[in-house]
Amino acid sequence: MSRTPLWIAAAVAFASLVAGQDARKIVEEAQNRSRSQSQRYEGTLEVIDARSKVATKRWEFLRIGSFGDSKSLLRFTDPPEVKGVALLIFNHPERASDQWMWRPEIGRDQRIALQDRSTRFFGTDFSFEDLEERDVNQYDYQVAGEDLIDGAPCWKIEGRPRQTKSTQYTHSQLWIRKDNYVIAQIEAFNKSGLARRINYRDIQNVQRIWTPKRTEVYDASKKSRTVLKLEKLEYNVPLKDADFTLQSLRRGA
Repeated sequence: MSRTPLWIAAAVAFASLVAGQDARKIVEEAQNRSRSQSQRYEGTLEVIDARSKVATKRWEFLRIGSFGDSKSLLRFTDPPEVKGVALLIFNHPERASDQWMWRPEIGRDQRIALQDRSTRFFGTDFSFEDLEERDVNQYDYQVAGEDLIDGAPCWKIEGRPRQTKSTQYTHSQLWIRKDNYVIAQIEAFNKSGLARRINYRDIQNVQRIWTPKRTEVYDASKKSRTVLKLEKLEYNVPLKDADFTLQSLRRGA
């Protein structure tokens, strides 16, 4: 019976270890370069169904805290039938987020159960899970190759969740640009295959943070997509923890 020489096995193991470390460092650097104490923007969303019918929505977004250990609040401002609907998210570095949604028509908030995070958020192609942040420590990474996204050289990195019960996705592939460490594309997979593809475009330097001003989400099962355009984006604005409570969620638009 033939055996692999020990030096070859050791070299392969070492190469795998180095690749894993490098992948983690790349993702960490991408997160570090996007850090801010707070963030605020107005967003326009175009939801395009499989028949190319377009529905337009608008929301306001606030965020405070470091990546993966932050709080965010988004609230629809248009059209009238969704105005005031809001989502409060508490992101945690070691586990899935806590989420609450406010619906003005029923006059109460509701906690979003973990098993419901895979559902679409109010007619968009974002799932509830897609709107949360996950710290780098919640995944294992490895370099899967290199690629071009919109002409920009990128590292292609595969991420697998350490706590599989806390996510709808079995694994994800991230394309991170080599020039500015911005995530250019994410493909998220579930047990059936590709679930969502998210492209980040119109990358601009905003207050020294390279920021995609346009996000396109493709839902593979629905064959629909949502285009989010960021307007009036600001970093490090004066926000406080009191802006991110259940009381603030219930205050409405």
